[in-house]
Amino acid sequence: QVQLVESGGGLVQSGGSLRLSCAASGSLFSINAMGWYRQAPGKRRELVATITSVGIRNYADSVQGRFTISRTYANYTVYLHMNNLKPEDTAVYYCNAERLFTSGSRENYWGQGTQVTVSS
Repeated sequence: QVQLVESGGGLVQSGGSLRLSCAASGSLFSINAMGWYRQAPGKRRELVATITSVGIRNYADSVQGRFTISRTYANYTVYLHMNNLKPEDTAVYYCNAERLFTSGSRENYWGQGTQVTVSS
């Protein structure tokens, strides 16, 4: 099992910045990608950004150029640096960790979520 604890959400004005953090603990072996997803009221959960164990990053088009994902490998912490925030970025942000096994099977783990609210 993997436990994920998020922090750093809050209320910010449009154009402002926030940094989200997510620390993983538990069975950390075989963790491949870590990342962030978000879910706004009435909408489906969507990918924001992911980063693999070898540093390959993937971003949603809506955040490209504004958000940066980074990761420390020593303690399996992932960060999401969010700049130039917009009201449409308002959502609950969830940390995700994926374990990839040699058999090809995968396990996904989720944090409890942290609220990000951007006022106009």
